[in-house]
Amino acid sequence: MKIIITLFFFITLLILSSCASSKRFTSEKDKQIENEENLSELNLELLERGIASYYADQYHGKKTASGEIYNMNDLTAAHPTLPFGVLLLVKNLKNNRTVIVRVNDRMPDFKGRVIDLSLAAAKKLDMISDGIVEVKIYRLKK
Repeated sequence: MKIIITLFFFITLLILSSCASSKRFTSEKDKQIENEENLSELNLELLERGIASYYADQYHGKKTASGEIYNMNDLTAAHPTLPFGVLLLVKNLKNNRTVIVRVNDRMPDFKGRVIDLSLAAAKKLDMISDGIVEVKIYRLKK
């Protein structure tokens, strides 16, 4: 009987530990850029101002221009010309929210549109209901 109780306890513990909450689909590169607590200490260079949009489900799991697989839950962006891997701070001019993203894709040339953000980045900027917002884009200089 003692063996059965021990076995039951072990199986229960195993099941509960497998249900532990964890962030899904986050790459190691994007874990580095999620911490925005000290934005005032960042060395920023204003690059451009324009309209930001976002993309999500339709491209999730597909290859990006950089060769990575697009993950709508990562803090990434598509830009027409900036090099892959560059870190950008994007500021929503409507509500002053900011997000740091890594460029890993290209975007089509839409007049006035300067960046296409992942769903996760769009959520951080609180722009989902608007669809597009005016932003300022800064490069994080080292």
